[in-house]
Amino acid sequence: MSVTQNSLPANAIAPRSSDVLMKPKALGALQPSRVSGARAFMNKMVRERWDISVQRFDIDANASGTVVYSIKTPDREFSFIGFSFPPSRTARTGRIIGRAWDMMGTLNEGPATEADIESARVELPKLYNGRATPNALIWCRSNRSMRVFDQTLAALADGHQPEVSALSEVCYLMRNTGLDGNGTFGTRSFPSLGRDHPLGGVLQAQLLTAYLMREYSCDLVEHLAALKCTEAVKLDPAIRRYLGVGNGSALGLIFFAHKHPRLIDAILSARENAIAEARSLKLDAGDTRVEDLLGLVRRAITFRRQDKMVYEAFTSSQTVADDLEKVAGSLEALLRTGLVDGTRHVRAFDALARQFETTLSPEAYETFLSLLIELVPDVSDAAMLEIDAPDEFNVQPAETAADLLATIRAEYDWALRTDLSGPDAYRYIWYKSETAEEPRRGAREEVPDALDLGLDICGGIQTLADDLEASDPDLTVARFLMKHPQHRFILSRIQSLRGRRYHTPHANINSDAFVPIDLVRLLNVAIHGIDKTRDFLNRNLRGVLYHGAPTPQDIRSGHTGPWFYPPEPVLA
Repeated sequence: MSVTQNSLPANAIAPRSSDVLMKPKALGALQPSRVSGARAFMNKMVRERWDISVQRFDIDANASGTVVYSIKTPDREFSFIGFSFPPSRTARTGRIIGRAWDMMGTLNEGPATEADIESARVELPKLYNGRATPNALIWCRSNRSMRVFDQTLAALADGHQPEVSALSEVCYLMRNTGLDGNGTFGTRSFPSLGRDHPLGGVLQAQLLTAYLMREYSCDLVEHLAALKCTEAVKLDPAIRRYLGVGNGSALGLIFFAHKHPRLIDAILSARENAIAEARSLKLDAGDTRVEDLLGLVRRAITFRRQDKMVYEAFTSSQTVADDLEKVAGSLEALLRTGLVDGTRHVRAFDALARQFETTLSPEAYETFLSLLIELVPDVSDAAMLEIDAPDEFNVQPAETAADLLATIRAEYDWALRTDLSGPDAYRYIWYKSETAEEPRRGAREEVPDALDLGLDICGGIQTLADDLEASDPDLTVARFLMKHPQHRFILSRIQSLRGRRYHTPHANINSDAFVPIDLVRLLNVAIHGIDKTRDFLNRNLRGVLYHGAPTPQDIRSGHTGPWFYPPEPVLA
C-alpha cells in the first residue's frame, strides 16, 4: 500500500481548540510523543550521530571517585564531570536542601581540564554556596535505587544478568534528584547559547545530562561488579537499553507552566499540528503507514501489559492496553478491507480518531494520537527546530482599552466565567517552605503569613476586565496603566500571548477543585517525555526518563526504528 500526497493544505483537519485541550484533566491525559523533550532530543543525537565516550573512570570499591565523559557533536565537544560517593541510607536525600548524594556532576562546554575537575570537586558539594565555572551548563545530582542497584551489582559480579522481572518493577538503577542550570550556581544562561548551539533547543542541556546519568548508572554498576569479582559480566545491551533514569517531580512544575507559557504553547502547537497533518493523510488501499501504525500500537500494548506500576489517580495500564487492542483491531480491519467501521473514508486516520475519541479512555486516545505523529516525522521535527519561546512579556502601549477588552472576551472567556465568589475559590495558597525550600500548596488558614506565589489568572483577568470596562474605550494602555499600575503584569501577558492557542491551563489553581497532579503530569509526560509516571497524593509524580533509549554505541551507528515503549528484554 502507498500513501498519496495530501492535496489539501496542512490544516485540512484543524488542530483541537484550546477549550477542548487546555482543561487540566485533558492536559493530564496527554502522552509522550515525538515532540516530547527526551524523544525529540534522542532523535537529534541519533540523526547527528553524537559520540559519547568515557574518558576517565577512577572509582574505588567503596564507590568513591571521579568520572569524565566526552560528548562530541558535529561541531563541538562537551564534557561531563561526575563524582561518586558511597551511598548513605541515612544522610542522602532527593530534596534540594540535602547535603549528601550518591553522585554529583557538571555538564561543561569544551573538553574537561584538570582545573575544571578540581573546581567542580570543591564547588559542587557546597551546592547553593558553590560557584560554577564559566563553561558550566548544568549541575546535577542523583541517587541509587538501592534494592535494584544492589541486585544488579550482585548478579553481574556472580557472572549472570539481573532478573528482568526485578528490574521491571523500577526500570532504572539511579534517579535524578536535581538538574540545575540557566544561571543557577553561576552556570551559563540558556538564552546566551542561541538557536544554532547544539544544546540551544528546548531543555536540551538538561536532557543530555539526564541521559548521561543513565549511562553513568550502567557504567558504575558494571565497574563495581568488576572490582568485586574478576569473573563479572557486563550488562546485556538489551537490558542496558531497557533501563532509564528515574525522575521525581512535584508542585514546582506548576510554576514552570505559568512562567513559560510560550514554550508550553509551542510544544503543544507542534504536537497538535502534527496530529492534524497525520489525520489529514489520504490513504490508498494497502497503505504501508497503516501497517507501521499497527506495529507501534502493538508495541504500546505490550509495554502497557508489562507495566508493573500502581497508579492512584490515573487510568491503569491494563485498561489502556485493553483500549489499544480496540485500536489494533480497527487498524487490522482497515488493512484487510480499507474500511473504518464498515465505511470507506478518504482520510481513514481522521475517521478512526473521531471514533476513538468517544470510545477509549483519555490516555489510550492520546496514545493513539501521539503514535500518529510518527507517520509525519518531518512535520514534527521541523516544528521543534523552529521553537523560539522567550520568557519576556512586553506592554503594547498604544492599544486602546476597547481593543484589549475585546481580546480578553475572545481569548479568556473561560477565566471570565470562573466563579470566584464562593468560599472555596481561594481556599489554597501557593508558597515556599522555609525548611525544605520547596513549593507547597496549603489551606490559607494554615499559613496565614505566607506570600502567595501562585499565578491568579482568573482573578487577574476579571479585575482587569472590570477596570477596562469602567474606562474610556479610546484610552490607551499606557494611560490606563498610569491609573492602574497593578495590572501591568497580567496585561502584558495577555498582549504578549495574543493569538496563541495553548499557553494557559483553564483552571483556578487556588480553588478547592483544582488537582495539581494533572498539570504536573502534563509537564513530566507530554513535555519532558517521561514514562510510567506513578502518582502520589495527587501532587507528586515518579517516572522513568529515557526508558528504552539507544546506547552511545547505537547513537554513533545511527540507530533506526522505534526505541520508545520498550518491551521487557528476552535474553538468550
